[in-house]
Amino acid sequence: MKTRYNRSIIILTLLAVLSACATSESKTEATLYDRLGGKEAIQAVVSDFVDTVGADKRITNQKVADRLKVIDINRLKELLTEQVCMGSGGPCKYTGRDMKTTHVGLQISNQDFDYVVDDLVKTLDKYKVPEKEKNDLLAILGPMRPDIVEVQ
Repeated sequence: MKTRYNRSIIILTLLAVLSACATSESKTEATLYDRLGGKEAIQAVVSDFVDTVGADKRITNQKVADRLKVIDINRLKELLTEQVCMGSGGPCKYTGRDMKTTHVGLQISNQDFDYVVDDLVKTLDKYKVPEKEKNDLLAILGPMRPDIVEVQ
């Protein structure tokens, strides 16, 4: 009888532990990287986004236009993919320069920045990125504004 009682306690204890583990795992939210669909999905969105920004007639900053003429757009897309991948909890390592160094001298205004954010939102909408993921991504990128904007 005592042996059956001990086995019952052991079984109940194991069930409690397993239940706690299952509950813990189900409450652990996937990273933003995973919720965005991983690197391939991020690459697709970034590529479309860069093309959208490049075609945006509202952005009339000549310094930016001149810079875009001389940089490797594919490398820009690669770096932005790394940045979003890393910032969203993915396995990538961003190998580019910091935002302040990258944008110094371009005289980017708050309005230019807002147009770019608008282009990003349009691209995310085009790819049907859910609202939560969209907001989480914008919350990661938004704090970069002070390092990018030079003209109020």
